Amino acid sequence: MSPIKRFIDAAGWPRIIIAIFLLVLFICAPFVKLSLSRSISDTLVRVGMNAIMVLALVPMVQSGCGLNFGLPLGFLAGILGALLSIEFKMTGLLGLFGAILMSLPFSLLFGYGYGLLLNRVKGDEMMIATYVGFSSVSLFCMLWLLLPFRSPVMVWGFAGKGLRTTISVDQFWQNTLSDILSFRIGSDFYFPTGMYIFFAIMCFFIWAFFHTKTGTAMTAVGSNPDFARASGVNVDASRTLSVVLSTVLGGIGIIIYQQSYGFIQIYNGPQYMGFPAVAAILLGGASVHKANIGNVIIGTFLFQGILTMAPSVINSALKTDMSEIFRIIISMGMILYALTRKTKVRS
Repeated sequence: MSPIKRFIDAAGWPRIIIAIFLLVLFICAPFVKLSLSRSISDTLVRVGMNAIMVLALVPMVQSGCGLNFGLPLGFLAGILGALLSIEFKMTGLLGLFGAILMSLPFSLLFGYGYGLLLNRVKGDEMMIATYVGFSSVSLFCMLWLLLPFRSPVMVWGFAGKGLRTTISVDQFWQNTLSDILSFRIGSDFYFPTGMYIFFAIMCFFIWAFFHTKTGTAMTAVGSNPDFARASGVNVDASRTLSVVLSTVLGGIGIIIYQQSYGFIQIYNGPQYMGFPAVAAILLGGASVHKANIGNVIIGTFLFQGILTMAPSVINSALKTDMSEIFRIIISMGMILYALTRKTKVRS
């Protein structure tokens, strides 16, 4: 078999076509009066913002629980940690990591309950996970009005209670992680080094975990639960641990997203944020049964690159704003495509 044929079989035509399309978009950017350096910078920033949320899907896929459409549950835990950080007026890196630490108890609690639920519905995890994500966001829409937060930055000004729809973190910890060792080239290119260092640490943690005895057992449960059970592995415990780990990473991921984006979006804000993460990891070559860190990195770059570049280039060429329509078509179309095909995944 020729090297080109082996490369095509390994990468798959869909990823090759999308990578070529992304390259064409970068080439076309200067011709529609878009700054190429700014376009590349925006793509890299968006990849860093979303990467940990995509990484959060790996544990559940590896344990056989499928794609975590209930990721908004982890986002809600992260949002609670972020709100507590602002309530206590924590700023800088202390505020950011304080938000992460305060989100952990909520992530562990939500993840454990979520894991127990999925153990009772084996075979229908992804459908139930979708309901969990939607229902938890709807429940918290009521709680955001009732929780006793008092910070004037967060509550409605005319009532003094109930949280605003969008809360700025500009005064607290916006870009505190991204700006660590960051650098600029010219006036348009910015690289958030700190955010990528943190993502690399998270990737190393996941890689190291799946090389431990517990992580290997979790992978065995996902590959063949009957064989794992016969080998003495507690299948339900491994599945629950993967759900907890996914929920914790989801909480951390949304906080990293918020520190770069500059705002905390509550109420219905987290409801559909899990779908782009699912689309990204599937685009990277994962399936509902196997996923790895390489799938996360490749998929996040391709997906966020397309989402960043396609609307900008097409809007500039057509002189109209269709960015949201393109984002919905690309993200939902990719999920539909990926879930209706059989893929050979190399672990």
